[in-house]
Amino acid sequence: MKRDFKLAQIISFANARVLGCLSSGHPGCFLHSLTDYTKTEPKGTKLSVIKDMCRSGYGELGFRSIGHFQISRLVSQNAYGRPVEEEEECDFSAESRSEMGSNGAEEYFVRGREEEEDETEHPHVKEVCRLIELRHVWEPKLEKELRCTLRKLTPSQVSAVLQAQQDERVAVNFFFWADRQSRYTHGTAVYYSLLKILSKTKLCQGARRVLKSMIRRGHECLPEACNYVMISYSRADRLQDAMRVLKLMQIYGCKPDFSTYNTVIHVLVMSNRLDKALRYFNQMQQMGIPPQIITFNILVKGLCQVHRLDEALQLMREMPFRDCPPDMITYNTILSFLCNHRRIGEVRDMLKTMEHNALAPDQTTYSILVHVLAKHGYGQEALDFLREMEDKGFSIDVVGYSAVINAFCGIGKMDEVKCIVNEMFSKGCIPDVVTYSTVINGFCRIGRVDEARKLLRNMVRKGYKPNTVTYTTLLNGLCKIGNSSEAKRLLDESENDWWTPNSITYSAVMHGLRREGKLAEACQLISEMLQKGCIPSPVEINLLMHSLCREHKVDEAKALIEECLCKGCAINVVNFTTVIHGFCKEGRIEAALSLLDDMYLNNRHPDAITYTTLIDGLGKEGRLEEATQMTMKMLKRGVLPTPVTYRTVIHRFCANGKVEALCQLLEQMMEREGFRDAYNLLIEKLCKNGMLQEAYKYLGKVLRTASVSDAKTCHILMERFLKKAQPMDSYKVACRMFQRNMIPDIQICRKVEQNLLLEGKSREAAKLMEKFLERGCISPGSEKSVNL
Repeated sequence: MKRDFKLAQIISFANARVLGCLSSGHPGCFLHSLTDYTKTEPKGTKLSVIKDMCRSGYGELGFRSIGHFQISRLVSQNAYGRPVEEEEECDFSAESRSEMGSNGAEEYFVRGREEEEDETEHPHVKEVCRLIELRHVWEPKLEKELRCTLRKLTPSQVSAVLQAQQDERVAVNFFFWADRQSRYTHGTAVYYSLLKILSKTKLCQGARRVLKSMIRRGHECLPEACNYVMISYSRADRLQDAMRVLKLMQIYGCKPDFSTYNTVIHVLVMSNRLDKALRYFNQMQQMGIPPQIITFNILVKGLCQVHRLDEALQLMREMPFRDCPPDMITYNTILSFLCNHRRIGEVRDMLKTMEHNALAPDQTTYSILVHVLAKHGYGQEALDFLREMEDKGFSIDVVGYSAVINAFCGIGKMDEVKCIVNEMFSKGCIPDVVTYSTVINGFCRIGRVDEARKLLRNMVRKGYKPNTVTYTTLLNGLCKIGNSSEAKRLLDESENDWWTPNSITYSAVMHGLRREGKLAEACQLISEMLQKGCIPSPVEINLLMHSLCREHKVDEAKALIEECLCKGCAINVVNFTTVIHGFCKEGRIEAALSLLDDMYLNNRHPDAITYTTLIDGLGKEGRLEEATQMTMKMLKRGVLPTPVTYRTVIHRFCANGKVEALCQLLEQMMEREGFRDAYNLLIEKLCKNGMLQEAYKYLGKVLRTASVSDAKTCHILMERFLKKAQPMDSYKVACRMFQRNMIPDIQICRKVEQNLLLEGKSREAAKLMEKFLERGCISPGSEKSVNL
């Protein structure tokens, strides 16, 4: 009896560990501790652990070794089938397994994928894959050969064929092609294999179609099948469709289990629908399905990711009362986000809580603390935990020190960095190239380039070979302090020093030369860069072109475009527009129009900024007819005018006094892309140019909407009339505003009243004030305006 109780404890411990490991994407995190629990037990005990894991819904999982018992394969993939990397969060949901049913589903999940992997080398499988690759040149003979080979395949071999396809769409097409063939029927394992493949993609419609086909063919629908479809929907950002799969499960008579609820909760958390995930968490318990450690870890991480850290802490405190105490993964998750918020006191308290709960912080825990704190720039706190880690007997390596050094370099504390490097040497932890490069970058960032160069020489003297990153860092530092000539010299000596510059290296030096006005050398460096196969980005090219145009070297900028096009650089519309603007600025409109034609020849389509630049250049030269044609050309090509385009057209046409032609053009422009302030801009521009009667002529188009901007335009027109000693025209504008239920500015109207009285028009002055009185803007017998 005592031994049975101990065995139950071991099994419970194993399940908790496995589920916890899955929640953070580290399935082997507790391998050694589990081995310690089971190394004294007979093999049957270890088999019981694995069996219990399968019954708990994790049939495909196993440890690589438990004591001397070897499991044939450690599944190191997350629920979406991707390899679990060091810092990647595992997606759990569809990998959990429930008790298996009939029709081949149980056999597929018990045997796992070992058989499929073996089948990939089968001659029939290779032949089918070869024929599928020839699908673009299919002929009846090839299809007949494929049909005959298909009938020889077992379900596991068909699954192997599906797994071998690099394009999932090809796998789907082959699946449905095979399903239509006579004397062949898909096995249940084939359906589940394809659904699992599709769960790694966004091909949610194909997954749903496979699921319906499986049910229509009479195969048993397990929760795993619906989970796969749900995951595929979530990958395609179709959350509502993913949740509708739950209704399909009811229709198909498939009862949701633990894995289903985990999938739903995980999908909702990943979609930032945390409140709904918590509702499903409560519903899960109401359905009699107790949550396990994996469920809590999903919610804890979700709460932390949306900055609800206090709620995550509260949930963690509730876990022991629900027979699910926090595991190492839970603590590590909380600790990581506490470090993000620099809540060091709570981190210390939680470490003590872990020790009290017999979960002493291990090397993984301290590594998380050091790296997270260092990543967020908390170098001193990271260093404290690094030393505490060493005091507890854990090994510290150059990676941990490099992270701390990088944090100190980021805040410019290079004296502390020197001390840490000396400490590394004293403890036998020799800095590597990454560490040296980090320190060199730190010196360069604060302008201490001489020390960076000295460190580089020491690095070479000690037998370390600086890499491209190291030299790029130093060259960038030299350029920042205005010493781009030396940076260029070091770049030229790269072949002698046995290092190869990359695009980033060339760009750093090129920008240094550009900032110092050495544009000829910068252009020459671009040419060298292209000859060596390093392609600059369009942004870098545009910065150089802008500098050339600013120095009135537009022809050199155009030559640079042509050279880059010949070398295959990704020259875009912005680069062309920059040079076109340079030509227009110098009055060389023909050259600008010629470059526009070159854009079309190189399949680069002008945008609104390009056309606006040319319209402005043509208008500046008084070539308004060509400006109109350019505007119409823009509209015909489907390029919509922007507010800047409207302002440019209005400015140039008003400056040349072509108001009628401007209004016709504005009407055509507004038919394609309306701009409600177009006539406001027109009236304000006419007022500025002293063309007040023309401005008053178009006042009706402004008063249609009666907006705040319209009132502002009317006030501008009234003030212009007053400056021209035309108070009667200002009075007319005010009356038209009242007709549109707009209240003119009381102060401007006071000026209009005074000017009207000076001209002997007391009737109009009194009538203007009566309109304010009628609307309650002023009190009877008072000269003060009422606050509106």
